[in-house]
Amino acid sequence: MRLEDTKIIITGAAQGLGRHYALRLAEAGGQVAAGDVHQEGLASLAEEAAGLRGKIHTRSLNVADEGQVGEFVAWAHDAMGGLNGLVNNAGILRDGLLVKRDRQTGAITKLSSAQWQAVIDVNLTGATLMVRDVVAKMAEAGTKGVIVNISSSARHGNRGQSNYSAAKAALAANTTTWALEFAPFGIRVGAVAPGMVETPMTQGMNPKARDALVARIPVGRIAVPEDIWLAVRFVIECEYFNGRCIDVDGGLAM
Repeated sequence: MRLEDTKIIITGAAQGLGRHYALRLAEAGGQVAAGDVHQEGLASLAEEAAGLRGKIHTRSLNVADEGQVGEFVAWAHDAMGGLNGLVNNAGILRDGLLVKRDRQTGAITKLSSAQWQAVIDVNLTGATLMVRDVVAKMAEAGTKGVIVNISSSARHGNRGQSNYSAAKAALAANTTTWALEFAPFGIRVGAVAPGMVETPMTQGMNPKARDALVARIPVGRIAVPEDIWLAVRFVIECEYFNGRCIDVDGGLAM
């Protein structure tokens, strides 16, 4: 698929990687329906996109709300005059060890059910709802296209991220499942699994902790958003790529 022909929904588009993907697609002439719970970020995204070749349409979206998902997909289809893709990017973190001992008191504490469920609701259930409704809309219209699931290198397992790792591993597995199921509709499904990416959070890390992390990455640095965008772009453009997950982590998971 050519980037200038895209009419794609991007979730979690108000900031970070999702914002980067949206701007890159609009620069190439594509249309984007950008959804996020952060209204201020969406407003600034629309302002930043003014004057680009393509167009970014914005609307509030909580992917964990089934009703909002259905309404958003219908709105995006109408706003863009069609729909041929989805970048399933929305996600949250609620990190914590499943069971840990307090260093001072010796008390045993557990990851709360609320911490577990919040991540599953957004990162897995929300992503699944988006895929379901987008593919249904595309199938009804007889439109071919592509789904890009944003997984994570945490899909291989990461200390303190039982909830996040489970959700991202499931999303990578369902990439293959959905590629098989949606092939009759002419819809491809691929996934990209970023490692650590430069964000305000990583920039604010303790220097020693950051250096220790970088030392584990064979390419010797943390990713920048453009590194991840190049993989997303490949999945969109390569008509022969289907059903697989690309790890973009500098070799961290090797």
